[in-house]
Amino acid sequence: MTASVLLSEVADGIATLTLNRPDKRNALNGELVQAIKDGLGAAAEDETVRVVALRGAGKDFCSGADLAEMERITTMGLEENVEDARSLGALFQQIRDHPQPVVAAVHGRALAGGCGLASACDLVLAREDAEFGYPEVYLGFVPALVMTILRRKVGEGEAFHLVAQGDRFDAQEAHRLGLVTTIFAADAFESGVTRYLGRLAAKPASAVTMTKSLLYELDDLSFANGLDHAARVNAEARMTEACQEGIRRFLEKSSG
Repeated sequence: MTASVLLSEVADGIATLTLNRPDKRNALNGELVQAIKDGLGAAAEDETVRVVALRGAGKDFCSGADLAEMERITTMGLEENVEDARSLGALFQQIRDHPQPVVAAVHGRALAGGCGLASACDLVLAREDAEFGYPEVYLGFVPALVMTILRRKVGEGEAFHLVAQGDRFDAQEAHRLGLVTTIFAADAFESGVTRYLGRLAAKPASAVTMTKSLLYELDDLSFANGLDHAARVNAEARMTEACQEGIRRFLEKSSG
C-alpha cells in the first residue's frame, strides 16, 4: 500500500493535517489538494476540533506544484485549465469558510502554490529560517488565485512587487509584510507552535468562530453596513453560553 499523501490527527482540540509527500517536498497535485479538502471537511464536522493546523512532513512545508502536474497543464485546453485552477481556488475558499481558524506552521520552504496555501490560512506561524516566495513569473505563469488573497493581506503595491519580481524572502520579511503572524526560533519552533495552537484551542469556540466569520464578511460591506452587521454579531455573541459564563466569572472575581 502507498502511504497517504495527507496525515490527519486530532488531539486536544487541534486537528493537524500534515502534507505527506516529503520526497517531493510536499508538492501539490490533484490527489493532495483533494485530501486537504477532505481533511478540512472532516475537521469542520468534528465537534471536538477547535483549531486546524496545516503542516508539512520532511524538510519543507510545500514547494508548490508537482512537476507532473505542471507538465499535464501544458497539454490541456483553456476550459480544462480553468476547471483545474478552480479546484485550488475551492481549497482557498474552504479555508476561509471553515468554522475554525486554520493555521499554517511553516518550516523550510513555502514556495509558489505552497506559499499560496500558507497565505490562504487565517494565521501563519514560521520557523525563523523558513523561506517564502511566489516565483511563478519566472515560468511565465501568473499566481492569479493567490493574488486574490495577497492584495488583501499586504496591499496592492506590495502584492504586485512580490508577484512581479518573484524573489524569495525570509520569515522576517514575511512578518513585516503581514503574511506571517509569529516567528519562532529554530530550536523552539515545535514547542512554540504547540503552545500557540493550544492557547487558541482553549479560547471559547463560539467567540473564535464568530470572530473569524465576521472578519471575512466585512470584506463585502461598506463601513456603515459593516458597523450595522458587527452590531448584530456583537449582540449574538452576548447571548452565547460562553459569553454568559465568562461575564459571570468576571463579575464574581471582581466582587470578590
